[in-house]
Amino acid sequence: MKVIPIYARAGITGFESPAAEYLQQSLQLDEILIEHPSATLIVQAEGDSMQGVGIFDGDILVVDRDLTVKNHDIVVAYFNGEFVCKILDLKNRRLLSANEDNKPVSITCNEMFTVEGVVSKSIRCHYPSKFFG
Repeated sequence: MKVIPIYARAGITGFESPAAEYLQQSLQLDEILIEHPSATLIVQAEGDSMQGVGIFDGDILVVDRDLTVKNHDIVVAYFNGEFVCKILDLKNRRLLSANEDNKPVSITCNEMFTVEGVVSKSIRCHYPSKFFG
């Protein structure tokens, strides 16, 4: 993919074409989005529980399994038989939503729980993708 970097200035000083002095750079989208290819999952978000942090229904999430999980990271986890995207509260052993309509969920020793990875990036699709229904 060729990228033409165009920079917008705060003030307009003339009518020169933005492409007048462009530079083409070789760029691969996966190089920008994926830091650890062998440890990365691509998943699709479902629901409205993470809207407060900018993750909406249908967004594509880049999940990095190689990152060390820290308190309040956004993670994809396997919780009692389903995959969820939540904020992980390590100190209080809870899963938090970013939507005030959803209450925190405690992670007890009776729960099936594993962190699949940290959400490193999210992508919003404005046109339906053939990969995700």
